[in-house]
Amino acid sequence: MVLEAAAMAGISPTPAVLPSSRRIATELGLRVADSPSFAGTKLGGACTLRKLSRVCAPVRGVQCSANGPPPAWPGRAVDEGVKKNYTGPKPISLIGSTGSIGTQTLDIVAENPDKFKIVALAAGANVTLLADQVRRFRPNLVCIRHAGQVAELREAIADVYPQPEIVVGESGILEVAQHPEAVTVVTGIVGCAGLKPTVAAIEAGKDIALANKETLIAGGPYVLPLAKKHGIKILPADSEHSAIFQCIQGLPVGGLRRIILTASGGAFRDWPVEKLKNVKVADALKHPNWTMGRKITVDSATLMNKGLEVIEAHYLFGAEYDDIEIVIHPQSIIHSMVETQDSSVLGQLGWPDMRLPILYTLPWPQRVPCSESTWPRLDFVKMGSLTFKAPDRAKYPAMDISYAAGRAGGTMTGVLSAANEKAVELFLDERIGYLDIIKVIESTCDKHRQEMVSHPSLEDIVYFDQWARIHAQEVAHKYDIFPSASTPVPV
Repeated sequence: MVLEAAAMAGISPTPAVLPSSRRIATELGLRVADSPSFAGTKLGGACTLRKLSRVCAPVRGVQCSANGPPPAWPGRAVDEGVKKNYTGPKPISLIGSTGSIGTQTLDIVAENPDKFKIVALAAGANVTLLADQVRRFRPNLVCIRHAGQVAELREAIADVYPQPEIVVGESGILEVAQHPEAVTVVTGIVGCAGLKPTVAAIEAGKDIALANKETLIAGGPYVLPLAKKHGIKILPADSEHSAIFQCIQGLPVGGLRRIILTASGGAFRDWPVEKLKNVKVADALKHPNWTMGRKITVDSATLMNKGLEVIEAHYLFGAEYDDIEIVIHPQSIIHSMVETQDSSVLGQLGWPDMRLPILYTLPWPQRVPCSESTWPRLDFVKMGSLTFKAPDRAKYPAMDISYAAGRAGGTMTGVLSAANEKAVELFLDERIGYLDIIKVIESTCDKHRQEMVSHPSLEDIVYFDQWARIHAQEVAHKYDIFPSASTPVPV
């Protein structure tokens, strides 16, 4: 079943990739019992974690580890003189055009037709929305997921001239990623499905506007060396990492001392930890600040979203895990901060709006002026007070698991993300309880220690992504609230 799942993801596993070649964690020179990722404080599952402690080193700046992948931006972002190899608006390929990131990107393009143009779109199965996008933005290449929908799409855009070329499926997404005119590729596709298109775009010399978490959380050890080899830029298009990226513009070498990620605290930030055992799905989906998708709303409740962002920040900016902190900021106005070596703290503030980081990413290093009617300016009087508090580790054990997985590195971070995705899916389906989410993740990560690959190939990454989902479901079976003989356990 794992082989079939890997094949569906577009990877053709070879004997060198599968069980016979799995390199265990001792490649790092560690016994399992000595592993820095899982040692110390028992959290109630099979996996044990150590308590975290941050030791500030005033003279230490961000440095690239000789053993880890090169960060996309090692503690600083400097405009080295972007070479413009196109005329007119900047050509963009958009992967995931009918999703949240995709539609917001197209809002920006529509408002700035003199700055950007769409040359290629890739979407899922929403033919109606995709047809509207084709009619409005006139790309010359369009990809839809299923071949059976091509005729429907052609009929829906019959009035469009000139007609775009239509491609299908995974090979079609790769064509969109490698479109010869595109300068930047926006990766709005969700999950490990975004890895291969991102790799294809990098190999084709395209800069990446990164909105796909798995690219770095699972693929960082493979993607970052590839990006350095091809000399492309990975520009963060999510709010927290865009905030950090904006704050490190022009910093001197070694100037970054600490990264501070802000978190809303999610649905249970004001709940006592004792009440969490009674959480229902509807409770977890009541975000106090805004409406989001179901999965990300649950991740916000557990604070796993912030744990995954810690890992992303490490890969993007090269900061050690001891120098990346999380703070609860209920108003969600400060999107993240950095501390410099001289103890100055720089933050990026703004109303919560995912379009802003995308707008910053697309024209970087330029800034695009925007209308006040569609981009309200921050009103400090209206905003009122800003408050902060330390996250409760008993309420948010996902934090410690994420730090531990990040320190382990290699395939562990991808396993963490995949196990979380499966556990949240099972919780939303009311198959397991809220507190069981962490138990499933913890057990899956603990099991993976024996087979962790420290320097994975793309095939390793995809293989263990599928393995983690299957193992997480096996683990979750014992927590199943409504066990059913009709629900098979993957083997």
